[in-house]
Order: sequence, then C-alpha cells, then structure tokens
Amino acid sequence: MEHKQCDLCSGTKFEKIGNRDRHGNPLESVICKTCGLVAHGQIPTDEELARYYATEYRQSYHGELTPSERRVMRAWKNGERIFNQLQPHINSNAEVFEVGAGIGCTVKVFELNGHRASGIEPGEGFQNYSQQKLLTDVVRGDLFEQPRDHSRELVLLVHVIEHFNSPRRALEYIRSMLSDTGQFYVECPNIAAPFARRSKMFHYAHIHNFTPSSLKMLAESCGFKLEQQFGSKEDPNLQMLFSCSEKSEPIIDPTNYQQTMRVINEATPLRYHLRPYYFSSRLTKVSSYLKEHLTARQFVADVIQQCQQHAANTHKKTLSETRSAA
Repeated sequence: MEHKQCDLCSGTKFEKIGNRDRHGNPLESVICKTCGLVAHGQIPTDEELARYYATEYRQSYHGELTPSERRVMRAWKNGERIFNQLQPHINSNAEVFEVGAGIGCTVKVFELNGHRASGIEPGEGFQNYSQQKLLTDVVRGDLFEQPRDHSRELVLLVHVIEHFNSPRRALEYIRSMLSDTGQFYVECPNIAAPFARRSKMFHYAHIHNFTPSSLKMLAESCGFKLEQQFGSKEDPNLQMLFSCSEKSEPIIDPTNYQQTMRVINEATPLRYHLRPYYFSSRLTKVSSYLKEHLTARQFVADVIQQCQQHAANTHKKTLSETRSAA
C-alpha cells in the first residue's frame, strides 16, 4: 500500500471519515479538505489490484465467481437501460468499447442494436461467461494495455471508475484512446445521495467515492466536457455522458467538501430507517427479488438463444458477402 496525494486536486490535507468497511473489516477512509474527493487513506498498488480483480473481487463483492441467472438478468436489463438512455445522444453507427465489461450484457445489447461493440474484463469467471454464453467480443484485459491511437468513438465505464487506484490516470488514458469527436459515458455510486448508512458506505473495492461535483471536476480536468447528466443529483448512481475537450487545470468547487461532509454526517441508521419511502422501497426490493427467482432462468435462456441466433445470422451474412465479392 502507498500513500498518495488527492487524485483530483493534488491536495495533501485530509480528514478521516471511516475506520471500517461495510463488512466490519479495517479500512481507513478520508476526504480531501480542498476538493471533497473521498478515498482510501492508503491506496492499493497496481499489482495488488491486478491480483484482487483477477480472482477475488467477484467472490468478495458479489458472492460468486461466475454470474448467477439473476445477476445476468439484472445486467441485461441494465444494459438495455444504458443503451436506451444513450441512443438519442450518440451516433447510430458509433463503435462502442466498454472497460470492465463484466458479464458483457451491455456490450451485447449495443451489438444487437447495430453497433460494433467490444470490451475488456479482468475477472476470469465473468469474462469466460461473456464469451462462451453471450458470444461477445469481451476479452480479458487491462485498460492500460489498450492502444492510445485516438480511434475510439464511445467508451463506457460503468461502475468501474471507483475501482481505479488513480481515476485521473484512467480518464487521461481513455482520453488518449478517443477521437476528438469521441464520447465517454461513466456510471458510479453517488456518495452524496441520501440513501446509505455511514457504516455501509465504504468497501475495499471502491477506492474512490464521487459526488456529482467531484466527478465532473475530475473529468473536465482530464479533457472532457459534460454533455448530459441523467437522473437527479440525489440518485444512488451518477450517470454522466462527456464529450472530448481540451485538458485544463481542475476548477475546484469550494463547496463540495462541506456539502459532502454534511451528507456523510447525516447518514445515520436512524435517518436511514426513518426515510419516508424506506418501507415501500424495501417492499419493492423484496418483490423484485421474488420475481427474479421466478423468471430469471427463462429470461436468461431467451437471451442466450437471441445471442446465438444473432451470431448465426451474422455468420451467414459474412459468408454471403464473401461469395459475392469473389
């Protein structure tokens, strides 16, 4: 483990805000007193993270090394949501590349809707499932092995940015992969959302935690311009689409530190359980879990059949074009 400056503003003044992760294991969490970025007190090295994500992460975070049918169904529906959300804002023939593609559902949804789509995923079990079951072009790989040739058109980073030991390095690298007209879509947990208990906020895998302001500040300083923010600022997840711009010095929001601290200090068990919509949200969640148990197997079987049929049709089309050219 090694100490670092704030990845957003290079600040060195931090306030300790946590001693334990959500499972009760020792984990120091701090907030930068200059810009309000929340991070581990000690940052894992590249080598530590490579080992963790290759073999341990899925079991530690999801409780499974290969995806269950329920997880596949959720991921597929999430991929459809992302596609439908982005469709009005991207070129209809944009080539899509996802970093940390997981099961590969989002990649496949874009492919089924006419896009060339591919991705990388470090986790062995999920990546194997993606290729073997969904027939995706998702390979095991690392972001920093990708060519920096300014050729990419749309890069997706869905619940991945919080896992980097340096989000700045990752975003600057992604900017070098994108063309000047390229776009970048990011989703991650919103630590400013009033939905969590403080004891459940932190996890070893989530090295950095973002608010709408800190994510925007970081992206803009890495050569991006906010094009569209989806949902509200209080949604549990941030969802932002950026276009490429010129790199600049971070423009620090001086209110982000105090605002983030206010939300964290208010994240008590009492406030969490006394939310007006707490019981209705719990009931909705239990109902959705029950529905997933009843429908996931058939849903996933239908998805796999759809992927196989698409692959067969693509193969036939390629053969036909090859014969015509000959």
